[in-house]
Amino acid sequence: MAGETTSKGGLAGVTAAAKQAPAGSGGRGLPPVHLWNPPHCGEIDILIRADGTWMHESSPIGRHELVRLFSTVLRLDPDGLHLVTPVEKLRIRVEDLPFRAVAVEAADQDGEPVLTFTTDVGDRVEAGPDNAIVVETDPVSGEPAPRLHVRRGLEARIARPVFYELVERARVVDGRLCVRSGGVEFALGEGPGEAVS
Repeated sequence: MAGETTSKGGLAGVTAAAKQAPAGSGGRGLPPVHLWNPPHCGEIDILIRADGTWMHESSPIGRHELVRLFSTVLRLDPDGLHLVTPVEKLRIRVEDLPFRAVAVEAADQDGEPVLTFTTDVGDRVEAGPDNAIVVETDPVSGEPAPRLHVRRGLEARIARPVFYELVERARVVDGRLCVRSGGVEFALGEGPGEAVS
């Protein structure tokens, strides 16, 4: 059946199930959504806008705690993004990426620089082999479009001020501006004097 589920499912059902979902071994209150295989129950009228605002039925979800709760049961499947509980799976829409990286901290661990990002839903992510920073150039505007892997295929758009912080920390490696984190060099763009087109 197409459209938003009714009955005991939908927004109220996802909220109730997410609150009761056990946290996985990964900690930080993240349930093991990758292990659940519930039936697909259609779509729910939730849209994550490009600016990170979660909308339900065209109105912003004003409670940050609720947005955080929904973000913990978000899963990327081959057919799109879904809110997943042990009993149902509901497709949602997203304009860009589901999360935004809104802050970054630099630290030194055993002589190796580590960049830790904070997302708009409260995740803390260390860039490294499992969580790559990728910068693509927007084909229309020519602007950099940086993103960060957060977990299991879910990514965060790196906010412009945070990207500027990365550029300030960058050094030139083989003609590219790069930042290092977790033993990995991540290219941000062309180095000084290089053509950008």
